[in-house]
This record gives sequence, C-alpha cells and structure tokens, in this order.
Amino acid sequence: MPGSTVATSASTTDRRFPKWATAFGPQIVTGLIVGVLLGLVARAMAPAADGNENWLTGTLDTIGSSYVKLLTVAVVPLVFTAIVSSIANLRQVANAARLAVQTLLWFAITAFIAVVIGIVIGLVVQPGNHTGVTSAAEEAPSSSGSWWAFITGLVPNNFLGLGAKTVVEDGAATTSLSFNILQLLVIAAAIGIAALKVGEKAEPFLNLNASLLAIVQKVLWWIIRLAPVGTAALIGNAVATYGWDAIGSLGWFTAAIYLGLALVFLVVYPILVRVHGLSVRSFYSGVWPATQLGFVSRSSIGTLPLTQRVTERNLGVPREYSAFAVPLGATTKMDGCAAIYPAIAAIFVSQFYGLDLSVTDYVLIVVVSVIGSAATAGTTGATVMLTLTLSTLGLPLAGVGLLLAVEPIVDMGRTAVNVTGQALVPTIVAKREGILDRTLYDAPRTGDPFSDEDAVDPAPTDSAQGRPEAAVTAG
Repeated sequence: MPGSTVATSASTTDRRFPKWATAFGPQIVTGLIVGVLLGLVARAMAPAADGNENWLTGTLDTIGSSYVKLLTVAVVPLVFTAIVSSIANLRQVANAARLAVQTLLWFAITAFIAVVIGIVIGLVVQPGNHTGVTSAAEEAPSSSGSWWAFITGLVPNNFLGLGAKTVVEDGAATTSLSFNILQLLVIAAAIGIAALKVGEKAEPFLNLNASLLAIVQKVLWWIIRLAPVGTAALIGNAVATYGWDAIGSLGWFTAAIYLGLALVFLVVYPILVRVHGLSVRSFYSGVWPATQLGFVSRSSIGTLPLTQRVTERNLGVPREYSAFAVPLGATTKMDGCAAIYPAIAAIFVSQFYGLDLSVTDYVLIVVVSVIGSAATAGTTGATVMLTLTLSTLGLPLAGVGLLLAVEPIVDMGRTAVNVTGQALVPTIVAKREGILDRTLYDAPRTGDPFSDEDAVDPAPTDSAQGRPEAAVTAG
C-alpha cells in the first residue's frame, strides 16, 4: 500500500539518523554554536591585505545577509495574499472589528508596561552619569521621526508601497528599493474589502489568491528550512564584527537596556501569559524559533514570515486573524525598539548633557512610546524612534551619535523582544475572544517547532464558540 511505503521510508530515515540530526530545533541550536565558533575564528584572523575584512568574516556576512534577504523577499507576497485571504475569511469570524480594537489595545498596554520599566531603570542605573563617552561622539542622525509620518505613511506611493533611495558615496550613486509594509497592508486590506463587496464575481480572484498563498507558504517553508545555515552565518558575523570591545564606555547603558529587555521578556510576558490561563512553557517553546531568528537577524520585518507561521501553527491563532495582527505588529509593535530603548536612551542623553527632566517630560516619554511606533511605521527603527522622543522632549538630536557604538549589540536583544511581543498579543487576544486553538497551543513540541507544510493544516475554528471543528494533528 502506498501509505505503508511512506511509513516504512520515514521509519528507515529515523533509524538511519538520530533525532538530534533531523529535528529542526536542535539544528538551530547547532547553528548557533557553530556560528559562535566561526565568529571567534574570524575575529582572531588577520584582516585582508587591502585592510578590509578577512575572507571568513566576508563569507559569514554574505551568507547571513543573503538569508535575511530571502526572508524579506517572501514578506511582500506573503503579506498581500495573507491579508486578502484573511479579509475574505473574516466573513466567518464573529466580531472582526472587535478583534482589531483588542489588538491595538494590547499593543498599547504592553508598550506602556515596557516604557515604564525603561524609565525606572534609567532613573535607577543613571547610565548617562556612568559613561566614558565624550562629546566627540556627537553626531546628528541621518533621519528622524515625525508625527506626520503615520498619516503620510498610510497613503500608498504606488500599488506595492515601493520606495527608492539613492545614496552617493565616493562619487558613485547606489539606488536601493524597499517596501513600506504598512502601505502594503492598507492596499491589501482595500482590495480584500473590495472583493467582498463585489461578491460572486470576485470568487475567481479570491480562489486564485488562496492558491498563490499556498504556493508562497510552500516556498517560505523551503526558506525556513535553511534557518540553521542562516543562523550560523548571522551570529558568526555578529561575533566577528561586534565582539565586546565596542561596549567600552557604554557598558552601563548596554547593561541597562538588556536589564529592561530581560524584565519584559522573562517577567512581564510570562505574567500576561499566565493571567490568561495559558502555559508559559508552551508559549516560549512555540515562539522560540522566531525569537532566536529575530535576535541574530536584527530585523522584525525579515523575521515576519516565521513569526506569522509559529503564531498560527505553534500557538494556535487562527490564520484569518494572525494574517492581520502579525504584519501590523511587525510595523507598529516594538516593545524593545519603541518603548524600552527610547526611554533609557532619552534619560541617558538628558543626564549626559546635564538637563533635568520634569514629570511632564516622563509623561511625554510614555505617550511617545505608546503611540509613537505607529508614527514611525514603515520607517520603523530604534534610531528614528529615539529622534522622535528627543525632539518631543527638546533634547539635542546630536545625542543619538553617542550611542551608535553599541547599536548593533543592543539591537539584537531589542529585536528578539519585539518579535516575541508580536506573537504574544495575537495569542492573548485570540484567547480572550475564544478563538485560540488550545489543541495546537498545548501540543507537545516533538522536535520540529512547527509541522511541515505538507502536514495537515490546523483545522478551521468555529470562531463564535472558540472550538476546533475537527481534531488537529500538531507536530
């Protein structure tokens, strides 16, 4: 029988290779270890004859950046097809508008908690009074945040939200293209809503979109399977390039940032999970693949495909909801970059320049952090968010340059927290609205962090009652 042949083949493979050699999770851990070792070797090697980075560092940089590019390429078709499909499926979801409101509310709640933690740590640690950095490190930022950016960012420049940037260096002009994910989300939502309004005539389009989504997810699965290689290259390049020497006189600031990140990641998030009656262990084992990729890649957008996948397949959030919530979170939900970091950094800058902050200033920090990430959406970055905070408080923007030396090091932890929070909020909202698939959420992790695309998809959920319509096989 064909089924017997498949089963025999699978069992033969299992006997040929031990579990640790075929399971995705151990492969990622192996990639991390190999990457650290390669990074240490590359760091010990002499620079190239022309003074540039040695061949091993260059190789790690090329492989790592290429992997992030592969993931980023998948973002545009994934977001577009998933959002259109999500809106089409929202016909089957009760209280779709309530889901959207709850999502934004919990984005704000977690950001509020994170920024308060950042302010408290900044006042206690006082990183600006414990630094050896001098005013020679001052540097005006190349770009800054603006409260108008959110309004203008919602208006698409073209059909795909495509933007171009030209940089002239040493007489040579280089043009790079980028996608504004927030604009793409607006475009996809408009097309999805229009398709619903058209009705029966739009069914062929919706069927085609569903087929495209399935194809994109298959390609994405292939890319994700390369994650151990990408992880090894990314962490190896980080070790070789950054090391610990860069921390230098900004050790107190770096420690303060990571203390705040640890409190949110290890205390706040677990409390929120437990308060909603969910297993902390199941949450972290489910979200961990995305968290660790966010750490090494330093890109929430690049990690978005994996974040959305684990949110659906590990944490049991219905696809028709996660397809909306996760991309929105990747552009506007930044507990690390938009809450903890700007709070501590603003206090650092004020202390460095000897400027006292009033109670009103601290309130402004909270306000900017809670809603400011939306104002910088599409150009989201910690530096842009910091400039928005500094300009709102009237602090010198040149203070941004004081912190650039440790930017890559703190960015790794910030992105890991960002990505984790982007999966946490949809999980909490799905649980509160009774649409979370507990069979998937509570399923034991059996080696792979999520099932193969060829495996049985999560069963559709009876959203009105929050019950799976059929048994689900988790893997």
